[in-house]
Amino acid sequence: MFRTSDIVLIAVMVAVAALTYKAKREAEEQLASVQKIHAQIRYEEDTIDLLKADWSLLTQPSRLQKLAELYKSQLELEPVSARQIGGIGDLPAKSLDIQDILNGRQGGMADNSGQAPSDSKDPVVTGGIAR
Repeated sequence: MFRTSDIVLIAVMVAVAALTYKAKREAEEQLASVQKIHAQIRYEEDTIDLLKADWSLLTQPSRLQKLAELYKSQLELEPVSARQIGGIGDLPAKSLDIQDILNGRQGGMADNSGQAPSDSKDPVVTGGIAR
């Protein structure tokens, strides 16, 4: 009735059908996962757009001017004068030069030999300002 080859072919067809079904289910699961990620991306993009619109509304100059006038006494806000802007001379002097950095010394600290620096060209650092 059935030959051995017929039984083997039927078993192979059943195995191939099972593998095909398994592959189809895995592909559907992956597709669902991708769709879920796309939905999350769309949600995040919509949230970002909403936050940008909210930020734009909150930072309107007219709104900020009204708030500044309303809370002027509490915040003690004043316009910036030209004297408040500093120049290069207002910056502190540098405390290290390139040789100090290359030698591993930092303004009076011991060098790699464990000895204190002996040359008098090294700046003395006091309160973060070289003197």
